[in-house]
Amino acid sequence: MSYKIKKLEHKDWPPLLEEINQLPNKLFYAGKIADWNRKLLCIVGSRKNTNYGREATENLIEGLRGYPITIVSGLALGIDSIAHRAAIKNNLPTIAIPGSGLSLEVLHPQSHTHLATEIIEKGGMMMNEFEPDFKATHYSFPQRNRIMAGMSHATLVIEATQKSGTLITARLATEYNRDVLALPGSIFNSTSQGPHMLIRLGATPIRDSNDILEALHLEKTGNGEYENNEEKYFDCSEKEMFIIKLLIEPLERDEILRQIQTKHQIPVGEIQTLLSLLELKGLIKETLGEIHLS
Repeated sequence: MSYKIKKLEHKDWPPLLEEINQLPNKLFYAGKIADWNRKLLCIVGSRKNTNYGREATENLIEGLRGYPITIVSGLALGIDSIAHRAAIKNNLPTIAIPGSGLSLEVLHPQSHTHLATEIIEKGGMMMNEFEPDFKATHYSFPQRNRIMAGMSHATLVIEATQKSGTLITARLATEYNRDVLALPGSIFNSTSQGPHMLIRLGATPIRDSNDILEALHLEKTGNGEYENNEEKYFDCSEKEMFIIKLLIEPLERDEILRQIQTKHQIPVGEIQTLLSLLELKGLIKETLGEIHLS
């Protein structure tokens, strides 16, 4: 039971992570480098979850099966491990960001070495900034939370007490201008205090998987499966696909020009022409100053 740990080349970093302050100096990973064109959903919650928290996590993730979503969590006891296992069960890729080095000898918690190995065997990924043999400390968990929040399009809080470390991830997600989602629970349960507080502060209450799909700007298809885009984009050129892949979230025109020019060295005039062609094909649309997939 082992896996190789490598340094993640900067070109392979999660694109959204580049937007946070206090960028890590380096990242290590094990497993398969994730497809960053998918939506990244960070799921966090109490280490001492209730049965309700477990069932809700499993049910919500089951409803995401077939959609281009990758589940991100922290490999901790409780909700984190439930989220990783539910992702594996429903054939969704999952990324674990532990609060220790990635080496099995120091992995925290030690009871999850089998889960870590299974994540990698199923095509998932382990990743963080700590040296592989780094032992977890009290500060390493909040430190890794900024990576989880920063790399993800949205953070879903399942259960958390009012003073839970889980809320650090939610606060960071807010600071990074990411969507924060929260599962409502019983007013008689202390683990509902955190999500209810977040909802009062403006987090999106999650009632079912459709609420998550809406928050991630994914359209539900008739059979519950995300529509296959291969047919939709079959006549797009390689350069047009650069733009399509960039628009996993709506972007301003200037930002598209900047990113495509930087990554692919295409002249601005040519990018403008590509945008016009894609709009004529009905594949993109510009509304309220932002361009998005149609």
